[in-house]
Amino acid sequence: MVGMGWFMCMMIMVCVISCGEAAPGAKFEELYRSSWAMDHCVNDGEVTKLKLDSSSGAGFESRSKYLFGKVSIQIKLVEGDSAGTVTAFYMSSEGSNHNEFDFEFLGNKTGEPYIVQTNVYVNGVGNREQRLNLWFDPTTEFHTYSILWSKRSVVFMVDETPIRVHKNLEDKGIPFAKDQAMGVYSSIWNADDWATQGGLVKTDWSHAPFIASYKDFKIDACEVPTTTDLSKCNGEDQRFWWDEPTVSELSLHQNHQLIWVRANHMIYDYCYDAARFPVTPVECQHHRHL
Repeated sequence: MVGMGWFMCMMIMVCVISCGEAAPGAKFEELYRSSWAMDHCVNDGEVTKLKLDSSSGAGFESRSKYLFGKVSIQIKLVEGDSAGTVTAFYMSSEGSNHNEFDFEFLGNKTGEPYIVQTNVYVNGVGNREQRLNLWFDPTTEFHTYSILWSKRSVVFMVDETPIRVHKNLEDKGIPFAKDQAMGVYSSIWNADDWATQGGLVKTDWSHAPFIASYKDFKIDACEVPTTTDLSKCNGEDQRFWWDEPTVSELSLHQNHQLIWVRANHMIYDYCYDAARFPVTPVECQHHRHL
């Protein structure tokens, strides 16, 4: 395994994949609005909080839809015993054949590592889960979670460290999410039928309310005028910063970061789950980094 000291040294190098990260984030109401259980979504200065109790969870959504770009949010996850809860940050289009890119943070018993699950849906088909233990405590401070979506790939990042890359493999006959505008969403809800140890550990409501906190909202993406008019964002003559090869492809440094994450913190990869997939999914032959 690669040593932590090496990784920390690599972390201080310039990350080519980021763009404009020094710019301050927008206010919550400029980019988002509460989507359900409005009384459980509270704005507290620069911080927005979603609350889960025995009566309801909560969620918010972006005011606009986008086709390609980068979305980021700083999140401080539920503290203490969060078993049974799920906090999600994701992009999604609409309809049964929707596309979706998910971060799902699975609650845990106090003292256990927080698990982050990522998933990718294309044309309504998901079942592409990967899980890893975070290398820090995400409940004590805010950390940045980002999705970078280009015509070449979808990159999931934690504090600008890539943790997953889903490549465009249309040349291999594999569909890719590129023709449906997406909104940006976050929510918290009770999922104690599966979230913690496969549903063995249930939500302890004596610890409610469970609160996820958000700040530094950033969306640097191509906003579509309507979900049916995508010409502004995917025309042949259109070119954005995320189309540049130095951004849409991982650098050597970023590949080293991804390898370190997978080698030291990944605990589940659908590509290796023979019980679920007796025949290895085709894209898995092209998505391996080790």
